[in-house]
Amino acid sequence: MSTELQSSKRLIIKVGSSLVTNDGRGLDHAAIQNWAAQIASLRNMGKEVVLVSSGAIAEGMLRLGFVKRPTEIDELQACAAVGQMGLAQIYESSFRQHNLGTAQVLLTHADLADRERYLNARSTLRTLLRFGIVPIINENDTVVTDEIKLGDNDTLGALVANLIEADALIILTDQTGLFSADPRKNPDAEFIHRATAGDPKLEEMAGGAGSSIGRGGMLTKILAAKRAANSGAHTIIAWGREQNVLTRLLQGELIGTHLVAQTEPLAARKQWLQDHLQTSGQFILDDGAVNKLLNEGKSLLPIGVLEVRGEFGRGAAVTCLNQAGVAIARGLSNYSSSDARRIKRHASSEIINILGFMEASELIHRDNLVLLNQ
Repeated sequence: MSTELQSSKRLIIKVGSSLVTNDGRGLDHAAIQNWAAQIASLRNMGKEVVLVSSGAIAEGMLRLGFVKRPTEIDELQACAAVGQMGLAQIYESSFRQHNLGTAQVLLTHADLADRERYLNARSTLRTLLRFGIVPIINENDTVVTDEIKLGDNDTLGALVANLIEADALIILTDQTGLFSADPRKNPDAEFIHRATAGDPKLEEMAGGAGSSIGRGGMLTKILAAKRAANSGAHTIIAWGREQNVLTRLLQGELIGTHLVAQTEPLAARKQWLQDHLQTSGQFILDDGAVNKLLNEGKSLLPIGVLEVRGEFGRGAAVTCLNQAGVAIARGLSNYSSSDARRIKRHASSEIINILGFMEASELIHRDNLVLLNQ
């Protein structure tokens, strides 16, 4: 995968609890500063980076005096609330040393399952990257309950990779990668350097619980790689304390286990939009807008919409039709049906005066639109 990783533009880097907290002994300032320095180097290479970091609960456990991970949800949430303060502080100070700003983003499953909140999260992350900020993402453990917890930050990393069409997910862990069997029990276990993400055999190889600090084991990482591959992202599982692991990976060195996706990110997203979304409304477009979409690869602007059909909220999937009633595209609307009706046939510059706010200058951004029958 060295070539694929070298050519990647957008990366999700996930760091596990045992690494961040030095196996539960407290936030490892030196390690965090080292990762920040490596990420700064990746930024200088032209890469966009989102960091998914565990460690809030582990740090909170230490500060509140827990010797093992609590099982009560209110105690876990208290640990997360206390630990998140220290976690955010050390990341901010570490990246500031390299003149990089950070942003804390706390997500829940509901944020990614609801279309409107999905669009909001996606838009926020993409905007942060555009401003040169390094988003630091964690699950919002202070408010979620067991029923809606993502469960582990390996899964969260994969969902974020899906959310912003990352090219690769790098999971830094306290293990060197995947073996064909447990090397502690089987001396003949072989190290897996490269495999196809989603291969059922990988799930058979992976097993065992995670550390007493974190929740994930190798199986969660294999399943995360499978999920990330659905949107075309490759996954690397590597030892987080390997010297300069991130910069060496991006320079093409084969470190850890590389799980290769079989679909390109853009193709995967188009397939998802085309095959899996049931639309709840329609936009009837004028000839100019049709031409912009079909021949110029543009986003859909309000001025090109003649009519809005159906009732739907922001983030809903809608179908775009030409004046003959032929469906030409499908995408996610940045505005509800009622707001879309108010701004149709108007220039984007007029949106804020009409609505009093502006979610976006486009009704459907090109990244959230797929052409049909093309």
